[in-house]
Amino acid sequence: MAPLKRKGDLAELKVAADLMERGYGIAVPWSEDSDFDLIAYRDHELHRVQVKYTESDGRIVTVRCNSHSLTNGKIKQTKHYTARTIDWIAVWDRTSDRCYYVPACELGNGRYVISLRLVPALNCQRARVRFAEAYLDFGPARQLEMEPAGFEPATSNLQS
Repeated sequence: MAPLKRKGDLAELKVAADLMERGYGIAVPWSEDSDFDLIAYRDHELHRVQVKYTESDGRIVTVRCNSHSLTNGKIKQTKHYTARTIDWIAVWDRTSDRCYYVPACELGNGRYVISLRLVPALNCQRARVRFAEAYLDFGPARQLEMEPAGFEPATSNLQS
């Protein structure tokens, strides 16, 4: 088995185990041609989950939001995930041995990558920063309540 395939399979098992510990059932698509790797279900709700493997540097968890199909080792096609194709990207970080869940509403029209910070930025930047701790929860209530990370309501410069 190819090393990348083994890493992906390990991530799927880790995410499935994490979701089962949270009380979700798991269903797996019949073939590997689906846009999602598993379905998490509970209380008559189904969630399409695309699973990714990563190894953080202890500061940032990198979440790849696309997949490549290869033919003879060359990229044949790149697939970008959006809310039309999945509900969540779940990433298992080998370094921290944790699962992080990014709702598809944050993917826009197909991002390449999302960075989740494990520690504050060295320059103390907070605007437009996604902290990994905010992505440890999974479920529809979180998805509906959450606004995109790093975006704060605009302040008005108008004075009355």
